[in-house]
Amino acid sequence: MSVRKLKPITPGQRFRVVNGYDALTTDKPEKSLLAPKKRSGGRNNQGKMTMRYKGGGHKKRYRIIDFKRDKQGIPATVATIEYDPNRTAFIALLNYQDGEKRYVIAQNGLQVGQNIVSGSNVAPEIGNAMPLSDIPLGTIISCIELRPGQGAVMARSAGSFAQLMARDGKFATVKLPSGEVRLVLMSCVATIGAVSNSDHQLLVGGKAGRSRWLGRRPRTRPVVMNPVDHPMGGGEGKSSGGHPRSRKGLPAKGYRTRSKTKASNKYIVERRKK
Repeated sequence: MSVRKLKPITPGQRFRVVNGYDALTTDKPEKSLLAPKKRSGGRNNQGKMTMRYKGGGHKKRYRIIDFKRDKQGIPATVATIEYDPNRTAFIALLNYQDGEKRYVIAQNGLQVGQNIVSGSNVAPEIGNAMPLSDIPLGTIISCIELRPGQGAVMARSAGSFAQLMARDGKFATVKLPSGEVRLVLMSCVATIGAVSNSDHQLLVGGKAGRSRWLGRRPRTRPVVMNPVDHPMGGGEGKSSGGHPRSRKGLPAKGYRTRSKTKASNKYIVERRKK
């Protein structure tokens, strides 16, 4: 895993930092696991813009990822580590012994030729998926389910990981990437190891065009708008803009918007850090 700083032969490359992609082993995806991906460009069924700052972007094909890891007890060999344009993490192509192929989120340190397996009575090694009830305490985990059989929903992006802290009754205590400590049912499945491509946070676009490749259109800052468009707009010259708040007037930066009556509040042992 490495990053490269480009030589400034053009203005856009002067500050550009790109991924070295040392971990990748192929640039051709598995055709049977590709699906078309339609883009709305932020428009509704009438063609009217309902979401600002979206549109354009390079054409992509979706890679069908196995988030459930429900093929239990059948060993699989890691065939390739690949780039996925739809997510920050790298993905791994698995060849199961029964002939099936599946994509999974690649963990840091996963190697081509390595055997991984999912199930209850498997070794807690990198890439293996197992219920929280079987994982040793203190283990670094990722791709965690929130409900049994739902599929991984937490700690899936590049470099993210959680830690299994304790077990009590039918719940396990997990410290999430945000710093939140939360109770999760022990029958939920998680994968051993941190997610790959931890260098993603070091990348620098270098030019505005790179945001356009990713489907992001230029965003107007609220302080330069008129008062009719935003609560922070208006004023002569460079005005401060008042208290930070959203377009609808809700305060930002520290104001808690989570409902006090939300059903899942009882599972949160410690809130995320501000």
